[in-house]
Amino acid sequence: MNIPSNLLDSMSELVAIRRDLHAHPELGLEEVRTSELVARELEGYGYRVTRGLATTGVVATLSNGTGGKSVGIRADMDALPIREETGLDYASRTPGLMHACGHDGHTAMLLGAARAIAERRNFDGTIHLIFQPAEENFGGARIMVEEGLFEKFPCDAVFALHNEPRMPFGQFLLRDGPICAAVDEARITVNGSGGHGAEPEATADPIVCGASIVMALQTVVSRNIHACDPTVVTVGSFHAGTASNIIPASAELVLGIRSFDENTRDELERRIRMVATGQAESYGMSATVAYERFYDATVNHGAETAFVRDLARRFAGPDKVVELQRPFMGSEDFAFMLKERPGAYFFLGASRGNGDDKPLHHPAYNFNDDLLPIGAAFWTELAEAYLRG
Repeated sequence: MNIPSNLLDSMSELVAIRRDLHAHPELGLEEVRTSELVARELEGYGYRVTRGLATTGVVATLSNGTGGKSVGIRADMDALPIREETGLDYASRTPGLMHACGHDGHTAMLLGAARAIAERRNFDGTIHLIFQPAEENFGGARIMVEEGLFEKFPCDAVFALHNEPRMPFGQFLLRDGPICAAVDEARITVNGSGGHGAEPEATADPIVCGASIVMALQTVVSRNIHACDPTVVTVGSFHAGTASNIIPASAELVLGIRSFDENTRDELERRIRMVATGQAESYGMSATVAYERFYDATVNHGAETAFVRDLARRFAGPDKVVELQRPFMGSEDFAFMLKERPGAYFFLGASRGNGDDKPLHHPAYNFNDDLLPIGAAFWTELAEAYLRG
């Protein structure tokens, strides 16, 4: 891999920034300290910095030459509501919050690229570096788009990456078309009639009804969706009751739903509503379904994906570039940027190879700092290649 000497020289600084961000995690739309650090660094590199998009978002702009093309590169900045269990000396100082997905690393990577790009000035056009808040929960990408991201900062194409600790170090993983799933949530409330546990015949037990709904939901994917259409319906939460001798008046189920095709997405909602209300009615009860659509499927564009693939092969070697046979069922709000502009999203393998790598969102996960110069160098190469005069 061709890592510029100035990036290698700044490795200790990048690690320090990443670990500082790790020690001070902030949730979506609350990344005040993070965005201020990012903006300060970017201004020091000579970028025109715009603060406040989507509350805490930062966009840095740099132009060079006379070219009319422009490119956007996104890094996410937010942390997760997880209590850290790494035991690191730079572990989270905020109880209950941690960078368990590597957004601290993504941010440091793009800052490293920002510095190298500004020092080299080896491009002809305009670069917009997009530091996005609230990827994990509030759809910061959607908010930025709705607040005029691409009207204020026109981009001919946009790109983003995510580290993947389960994949070999330095491996690029990508695919044309869908790469991450749409995610929705259904909250089902079963309305029964509570009473004494010793007299169930005098009640309408919502727990029994809820259990029946859970089992019936297993048929939605297996019997209503085409076998070749990737979909997942997960009952992630089932809450009811307080004691063994009390039948509660209600029960609540919370479902996570993932899909790729919009028609399938519609069918999932229709069937989930039908199953919940139909099962409840069969028990002499009622059910209400609050259904919310969150992130759309992340769909890569052909030309931009080919551009990343070819560049990665030159950058890392053909053996380091892997075509994903299946998309990931995880979701990504970069989907909203890809709906507005052509672009590509890909994964960068981060495994340390010692069998001790923790998955994303694990309380003992820690971003692999050795990935920082690779990510920063690739973003530098991508910006320069896309805007080559």
